[in-house]
Amino acid sequence: MEKRPDSLSWIRMNIFLGMTFREYVKSNLTISNGIAALILSVAIPIMIYRLVFGLGASTNLTDTNPWGIWIGVDILCGIALAAGGLVMGTAYYIFGMKQYHHFIRPAILTSLLGYIFAVFALLFDLGRYYRLPYPMVVSYGLTSIMFLIAWHFALYIMALLVEWSPALFEWLDLRKFREWFSKLAVWATVFGVIIAGGHQSALGALFLVAPGKLHPLWYSELLPVYFLLSAIIAGLSMVIVESSLTHRVFKKQMEHFDHADFDRLTISLGKGASAALVTYFFLKLFGLAHAGHWQLLNTPYGYWFLFEIICFVILPAFLFAYGVRYGNVVITRWTALLTVVVIILNRVNTSLVAFNWNAPERYYPLWTEVVLTIGIITMGVLAFRWVVNRMAILYDHPDYESMH
Repeated sequence: MEKRPDSLSWIRMNIFLGMTFREYVKSNLTISNGIAALILSVAIPIMIYRLVFGLGASTNLTDTNPWGIWIGVDILCGIALAAGGLVMGTAYYIFGMKQYHHFIRPAILTSLLGYIFAVFALLFDLGRYYRLPYPMVVSYGLTSIMFLIAWHFALYIMALLVEWSPALFEWLDLRKFREWFSKLAVWATVFGVIIAGGHQSALGALFLVAPGKLHPLWYSELLPVYFLLSAIIAGLSMVIVESSLTHRVFKKQMEHFDHADFDRLTISLGKGASAALVTYFFLKLFGLAHAGHWQLLNTPYGYWFLFEIICFVILPAFLFAYGVRYGNVVITRWTALLTVVVIILNRVNTSLVAFNWNAPERYYPLWTEVVLTIGIITMGVLAFRWVVNRMAILYDHPDYESMH
């Protein structure tokens, strides 16, 4: 029987990557880690300050503008960009597209961390943050959209944990658990599709209850559909961006990787994103025609709306189609990055720019709000890197290759 390593040996091999503690610390003295440490050295005290002294002392939020960038960016943008696990899980587990095998684990990990840190960010936006678990165990607001979103966030994180757990159990060398949870992954995906589709659209439904506050060009009965479809677009684009970056940053793990096949699959993801963008454009056109707000296009807000649609919907759709038509993976990757910016702009427009558009008092984030958001993003990136450096996320674990 193979002898298992003792705990100290396991820690050295799996936590410190085969190095001594001194060697491990020395290997982490890099410029990128220095920048991350600088960001967190400012962001973490701000987080503590916010929790101790409240929203009034640490933000520019008011009763007129109770939602700022912690909702508009951290939640609305973060959850949309975390839809890669939903898209790839559906393609791989439900539709049997096994050719996307090497995309599935990075996408699920990105989604899991995205949701975890979105909930973490929510702590700082809630006045009584210590009541975050109340919708779970104390107060059931069964008619509230917020109640649905809270429960869906919690349930979807559980589904993502099940989908990600085979990589964890491979790392811990727990074969039996790995086998059990691998069989559960497809059911977790089916459950996750229902849950994620519900709360992605529910985030758009939040704005349906405030028709007088959201500018008519952005307000539509189709907002839940817009949010769901834009999340799918964001998921596809984020998978392309994330996979392109990780294959550069972690290229030592890609020594035996078929890069030609990877490029071909990247282009196929761009094809799906292009089709989704075209669908989104025609739905926006239908919503505009249904509301009959054509005259508002000849206003400053109308010009900004047209800029968003033409430059950040039609243009990416065309560029994706061009990349697919001519097999140009470089254009596909850059267009995916542009589309990520598109989704961020759209969510910021809906939640901040076009929201309370006619109010005399406008919201501008305090510098502490911006730094805290950057700090949370930095934590997410560091967590992703920590996991990828230790677990079989970008490659098949050599001891479990036959089980994939």
